[in-house]
Amino acid sequence: MKSYLMLLLLVLFTTTQAAESIPELTIEPIETDVYLHVSYQHVNGFGLVDANGLVVIDGRKAFIIDTPWSTSDTEKLVQWIKAQGYEPAGSVSTHSHEDRTAGIAWLNAHSIPTFTSKQTSDILKKNAKALPIHTFDQDEFQLADNHIQTYYPGAGHAVDNIVVWLPRSKILFGGCFVKSLSSKNLGYTGEAIIEQWPASIVKVLSKFADAKTVIPGHGEIGDLQLLTHTKALAETAVSALKR
Repeated sequence: MKSYLMLLLLVLFTTTQAAESIPELTIEPIETDVYLHVSYQHVNGFGLVDANGLVVIDGRKAFIIDTPWSTSDTEKLVQWIKAQGYEPAGSVSTHSHEDRTAGIAWLNAHSIPTFTSKQTSDILKKNAKALPIHTFDQDEFQLADNHIQTYYPGAGHAVDNIVVWLPRSKILFGGCFVKSLSSKNLGYTGEAIIEQWPASIVKVLSKFADAKTVIPGHGEIGDLQLLTHTKALAETAVSALKR
């Protein structure tokens, strides 16, 4: 019995320590009416990983670009939005992975509209994950009276990855399709279409050549250099596949 109690205490202590080692959700302004939210998770093979998302304000409405990485952080983000006096008006996720969609079920349960592409919704359904309330099937889609624009450039990090353009601030949110300048490789590529990634990046470079700020799915924000850097990483990966 004593050994069992010691084991139970050890498990509880380890679990508590693991939970405590995950940093709190952070939210900070990066431009007028645009906030960066950053959440964290431990990922096998990668350690503690941050995930970027946005809150975009349009009048008194707030739109979430990619949910935080957990239900609890999604709830905290919505609480923060309401505390600022804004109405949570919707979310859009840039592909199906958990660091983009983990909060969809919670948002649905609280009557906050959720959007993804049909491709993303189909993948979520296949994997028995929570589905968005709304889907779009075109390469370009808009929210908030065209202040939030999505664009599908083709496959890369995932077959369904989209980017989000904020024309008022000239911010391009690349999600995991775009790598930070500190990235030495493409990171997780378990569902990537590496052969198509360089051409897809070229489309984004051409379409959003006037972007002032580029935000990757993970890591530090920057400018158009993030796109050229990602293109170089993808080209190197394609070359490696051909060897």
